[in-house]
Amino acid sequence: MRIYNVAGYALLVGHALLSALLAPPELVDWRGLVFGTSYLVFIWLLTGVYLSDVLHLGIAHRALDFKDPFVKVLALLNNTVGIYINPRTWVNRHRHHHAFSDQPGDPNKLSGDGFWKTLYLCVAPYPCQSDLARDPILDTWALRLAASPALAVFSQLSSYAVLWLLVRDWTYALALWVSVRVVGLWVNMVQNFWTHDRRFGVRRYDDADDNAMNIGDWLPVTATLSACWQNNHHHYPHLLRLSHDPAEYDFGFLTVRFMKALGLVRASRTGAQLPKDVPLRDLGF
Repeated sequence: MRIYNVAGYALLVGHALLSALLAPPELVDWRGLVFGTSYLVFIWLLTGVYLSDVLHLGIAHRALDFKDPFVKVLALLNNTVGIYINPRTWVNRHRHHHAFSDQPGDPNKLSGDGFWKTLYLCVAPYPCQSDLARDPILDTWALRLAASPALAVFSQLSSYAVLWLLVRDWTYALALWVSVRVVGLWVNMVQNFWTHDRRFGVRRYDDADDNAMNIGDWLPVTATLSACWQNNHHHYPHLLRLSHDPAEYDFGFLTVRFMKALGLVRASRTGAQLPKDVPLRDLGF
């Protein structure tokens, strides 16, 4: 059993226990478990689509073109009821991460950083050397509001307040609020640590100066919306999907295809270019 799977499943079990054992009288027995699980799934999908699909593939890599109103609504919704993520600083850090992956200049992790240092960097990353986030969408009123320090503070209060209004129990709401963010920290560690350490996962592309690895286990792929196919992604960062083989499970791509069916997104010119050495007949998009 791989350590990242053990940690992930342990956190999910812990969240389930908190959901059931700390539930208020009106949510005793199975109802507390159902509510806590539903809250976790809602925050995971909301923040996952916002981060992995929109900020990551849509803005940072320009592999997908999302409808501007959808991006604005999602950014404000996530940053008031979900896990706050500053869109401008995240895009800037991610572009630095690809430019200096695992090397000086990478804000996420240097090659020699271990587990605990990387965990700390998830909260307080290395400073970026320049401003690489100058996309027009980031200068719209909605994204500027989403990136404001005031909303970053307000988000912590509003996301907890919404949960409290649903359960009317301070302790239960706080337990779920904290637990979901601990699970989110594990997701961050899958992307920043385990998929950037050559002791874990496998490599499709032997890029000598890049430690990115592919982790294809069901839980990490599902939890990260496929962002743990890091070796694939670092080799072709502008491709609109992170799986490079039909046998590779790609939950994130399923969410993108669903949004395409709703008319919310289309492929960009660079995102739709399938490299010849990728073993896919077509992108499936």
